[in-house]
Amino acid sequence: RWEVDFPRLMLRARAAEARKNGVTVQDRMLGNTELVGRLGSLAAPLSNWMNELGVHRAFMQAVAGIHKERNLPKFHRQTFSQWFKRRANRKTGDRAGAVGAATARGPAADEGAMARVPAAHKIALFHTCTVEYNDPATGRAAVRVLERNKVDVSLPPQRCCGMPYLDGGAVDEAKALIRQNVQSLAAAVREGREIVVPGPTCSYMLKQEYPWLDGSEDATLVARHTRDLFEYLAKLHADGQLDTNFTRPVGPVTYHVPCHLRAQNIGVKSADVLRAIPGAQVQVVEKCSAVDGTWGFKKEYYELSLQVAKPLFDAITSAGAPVTATDCPLAALQIEQGTGRKATHPIQILADAYGLEA
Repeated sequence: RWEVDFPRLMLRARAAEARKNGVTVQDRMLGNTELVGRLGSLAAPLSNWMNELGVHRAFMQAVAGIHKERNLPKFHRQTFSQWFKRRANRKTGDRAGAVGAATARGPAADEGAMARVPAAHKIALFHTCTVEYNDPATGRAAVRVLERNKVDVSLPPQRCCGMPYLDGGAVDEAKALIRQNVQSLAAAVREGREIVVPGPTCSYMLKQEYPWLDGSEDATLVARHTRDLFEYLAKLHADGQLDTNFTRPVGPVTYHVPCHLRAQNIGVKSADVLRAIPGAQVQVVEKCSAVDGTWGFKKEYYELSLQVAKPLFDAITSAGAPVTATDCPLAALQIEQGTGRKATHPIQILADAYGLEA
C-alpha cells in the first residue's frame, strides 16, 4: 500500500485535467515535436536566427508559453534520417561498383576489395526526435561507433516516442504514436534486431511505459528488447566484443547521469564505457537537471527550474573538467543555460577517441 508511483499518479492527474478542460495550446505545441522539428529543419538556418530575436521570443512566450529566456535547441537542415538514407545508398553504390570492377577482372581478381567484415550483431536504431532534427551529429556518431564494433544498424520507420504529449496530459495523441512505433519496432525485433536508443527518456518510454500504455504483446516484446545506447555498448564490453583500440586520448570528463537513466536501474554505463578509454578520468554527477520534459520550458516554471538545478550547476562548475557530458539533450540545454558550458553526448566522446569522422 506504500508503493505509490508518483510519476504515473501525476500523469493521471494531467490526463484528467486535459480530458476535462482540453489540452492547452502550450502543451500541444510542446508535445508535437515532429511538427515543430520538421518546420524548424525546413526553415533552418532562418529558424535558428529567429529563435535568437527578442521580439520573436516574446511572441512565442505570449502565444505558446515558452519562456523567452529559455535557450532552445538548434535545427539542422539535413535531418539524421536523410543522412542515414543517403549514406546507405552511397554504400550500396560503392559495393556494386566494387563487385562490377572485380567481375570485369575475372573470378580470381582481388576478392579482398569485395570482402565485407561480417556484422556480429544487428540493431534497430530508435534515433529520437532530438537526434533527427536538432542533434544529428549524435546520431552519426552512434552509427559510426556501432559499425566500428561490427554492429549492423537499421533505421526502421518511427515516430516521436510520445513522452512530450504525456507531459501535457494528451494521452490519446501519445497512444497513437506508440501504436505506430510498436508495430514497426516489433517487426524489427522479429528480424533478430535489438532496439538501441541514444536518448534516456525515449529508452525509458519504450521499456517502461509502452507495455502499460499500449498493453499489447508487441509492446511487451519491444520493451524486452530495448537497450539504452551505452547499456548496449557496455554489454559488448563485458562480453569482450568492444573495440578498445582508441587512437585519441580523453582527459577529465564530468558526466551527468540523467534521471531517466537512473530510473532504468542499469547503473552508469556511459561512464563505465568512457573509462575504457586510456587516460579517461570520469567524475559522475547525480543531480537533477530539473527540465522534466517540457516543464522547464514553460514560462510558469522556468525560474523554478533553474533554482532546482543549481546543485547540478555548482557540481559541474566546481569539477572544472574541460569536458562535460550527458546522455540527455534537455539536460545539456539546462547545463549550458546555467553554467555556460556546452555538454556533449558521451557517444561523441567515444567517436572522437576512435578517431572517427564527425
